[in-house]
Amino acid sequence: MSENKTEIIVGGAVLAVAIGFLTYAGQITGFSAGQEEYVLSASFRSADGVSVGTDVRLAGVKVGRVTEMKLDPATYRAGATFTVRAGIDVPDDSAIAISSEGLLGGNYVEILPGGSPFHFEPGDQVEFTQGSVSLVSLLMKFVAGDPEETPK
Repeated sequence: MSENKTEIIVGGAVLAVAIGFLTYAGQITGFSAGQEEYVLSASFRSADGVSVGTDVRLAGVKVGRVTEMKLDPATYRAGATFTVRAGIDVPDDSAIAISSEGLLGGNYVEILPGGSPFHFEPGDQVEFTQGSVSLVSLLMKFVAGDPEETPK
């Protein structure tokens, strides 16, 4: 009978840890219920390193996530749809940039707020965007040098 009680206690502890882990994972990834969000979209020349689930940050704080990525066949630009937490009013002259966390870090979508007294409405498209910068192409330009700067 004591073995049965021990198994029940250990099983309950394992179940409690699993539920705690799933709750934590849901909060980190933004899949937790109860958060009100609104949708915005933007178009980028290059969206390297951004995919569905990528963080959207404002002043370094996660305020949303990318929900859809698609290619516009007419303009050959990457279209991104993303969410922003309700209660965060993004000025309508703000810019959206794809930023890097560092040399070895991943990319994220950064909101660079403007100064307008008017705000984006749900479903609006952000016009001012800056695509991702390729680290490899920057290194190649540095190594190869700029031909215009060579002494004559």
